[in-house]
Amino acid sequence: MVVISLCNGVHSSRQIPSLIHNLWRNSSKIRPLATTPTLLPLNLPRRLCSVHAKSDEEAAAKVAAAYADSGGPTIFDKIISKEIPSTIIYEDEKVLAFRDINPQAPVHVLVIPKLRDGLTQLGKAEPRHEDILGHLFYAAKIVAEKEGILDGFRVVINNGPTACQSVYHLHLHVLGGRQLKWPPG
Repeated sequence: MVVISLCNGVHSSRQIPSLIHNLWRNSSKIRPLATTPTLLPLNLPRRLCSVHAKSDEEAAAKVAAAYADSGGPTIFDKIISKEIPSTIIYEDEKVLAFRDINPQAPVHVLVIPKLRDGLTQLGKAEPRHEDILGHLFYAAKIVAEKEGILDGFRVVINNGPTACQSVYHLHLHVLGGRQLKWPPG
C-alpha cells in the first residue's frame, strides 16, 4: 500500500499526475514501512509545493496522456456534477466556465463542454463536434465580456502531452486582465 500526503495548500489537479510519475520513477527506491509510519510535516510552505509542480509540468502531461482514453471521469466531470466546488462564471445547457485554480493571468477561466462525447482533446474532433466547438468559442466571448476583458484576451487550447495538456476533457483557457506577451510559449 502506498500513502501519499499532499502538502498544505496544494489544490491543483495538475500536480497529481506529477506525483504519480515521481512515485513510479522512484519505485525501485521504495522500502516497506516499519510498523509505525513516519509522520511528515503537513505545514510545508505553499511556494515549495507549487514550484515543484510547475517544474514537472511536462512529466505530468505525459502521465496524464497515458490515461487519456480510459473513459474514467476527469476532474472536470466532477466539477460539472458539482462533486468538486468551483467558481462558476458562466453556465448554459452545453458548457460550463469556471475560474482556474492555478491562474496564469488576473483573469484565467476554463470553458468546458458538459458532455465530453469523445472530445478529450482538439485533435480528436470529428464533424459531429462542430456545434459544440463553435459554442465553446462563443462562451469564451461571453466570459471575456463578463470579466471586462473584451478589449484584449487570449484563448488557449493545449492539445496532447507536447502541449502540456494535463486534463483530457477538451477545455479552453480564457486569459486576460494584463498585457499578454508574444510569442506565448
